[in-house]
Amino acid sequence: MKISIVTLILGITITAGSIGNIAVAGPKQAENSLYERLGGYNAIVAVVNDLVSRLEKDKKLGRFWEHRGSDGIAREKQLVVDFIAHKAGGNLYYTGRDMKVSHKGMRISESDWTRLMTHLDATLDKFKLAKRERNDVIAFIESTKDDMVERP
Repeated sequence: MKISIVTLILGITITAGSIGNIAVAGPKQAENSLYERLGGYNAIVAVVNDLVSRLEKDKKLGRFWEHRGSDGIAREKQLVVDFIAHKAGGNLYYTGRDMKVSHKGMRISESDWTRLMTHLDATLDKFKLAKRERNDVIAFIESTKDDMVERP
């Protein structure tokens, strides 16, 4: 039985790729998720902690955390981390309510939203987030606006 050199090489390549640590690249490799490009779970936790700290200290936005215990604030932070990680393509499952339900009645105004985005910009500056990821994060956060801001 004759085996062509192409068949032999193809067979070796397929076998090596399927049993070894050799990655056989296809025509186009899948792009990393936003979750991976952000640096994963720990990076998202660091950003959320910084952002929430800024929001709590803001004279206008701090009202959303007044009279909240530290456990309640820690739970909210974890929900935000889970939400962002899940929506950015991470393997976490978000168990919280949807944005519309969880923000209903909070009286979040357009002005509040603008302040939030200013603090988000400062946080992203602090972590020196690359332009592409920064744009993706801002677009993602902006996509939640209609569910959070109450219209008069």
